[in-house]
Amino acid sequence: MLQRPPRRPQFFYTTAPLPCPYLAGRTERKVVTELTGPEAEALHDRLSRAGFRRSHNIAYSPVCPGCSACIPIRILAEAFEPNRAQRKLGKINADIAGFEMPARATAEQFALFQRYQRARHGEGDMAAMGFYDYRAMVEDTPITTGMIEFRDGRDVLLGACLTDWLSDGLSAVYSFYTPEAERRSLGTWAILWLVKRAQQLGLPFVYLGYWVPESRKMSYKSRFRPSEVLIGGSWRVLQEEERAPEPIDCQVKESIG
Repeated sequence: MLQRPPRRPQFFYTTAPLPCPYLAGRTERKVVTELTGPEAEALHDRLSRAGFRRSHNIAYSPVCPGCSACIPIRILAEAFEPNRAQRKLGKINADIAGFEMPARATAEQFALFQRYQRARHGEGDMAAMGFYDYRAMVEDTPITTGMIEFRDGRDVLLGACLTDWLSDGLSAVYSFYTPEAERRSLGTWAILWLVKRAQQLGLPFVYLGYWVPESRKMSYKSRFRPSEVLIGGSWRVLQEEERAPEPIDCQVKESIG
């Protein structure tokens, strides 16, 4: 009789303390585990529902002593209704179409990625990434991943969003866009596109990573309603009073994190 080989144990590790990228003066630590082998897709699904995020073939979650500022958040796609500012973007960006592409890095994407990093995160580590680093970020994935490209009527690449396909939703891994088109609020537009696509696919959630209410650059995620946050191991609906103020012209100046 054939016997199933024993399942390889899943190991989790804690990283050394590093400066927090969101809140000045604080340090961050993460618990990480490798996504590999035939069970990688199913494991990633389970970990995403537990508040983990993916980078390359690693899933991670913050475990910072004495701090719980990073709150996993996901949009309830089926019930989502755009607010007035988000509906306005539909008119502003009527000439933009999203295209689902394979997780393959291109020179065109990388040129836009560099422009975005120089304009928005000039002193961050990602601003120093070369093409091979960028290619690894896009292509080093053990699960179903794609790149959504946003193009205008002239076929100009205006933005892109690296996206994971989960069994229960879409997960926005990293987005970048042309920094000159501020009026288009392309960071917000990318999320709205993912919500619409999740609705078309019958997927209940769009995972946005971590909502950090104390961080101005990460607080915008609470503007997509209804959404759920993971508190104490349970997902609960984010209440109306728990939101970040709407910015002028609905500008979102950060990427997914």
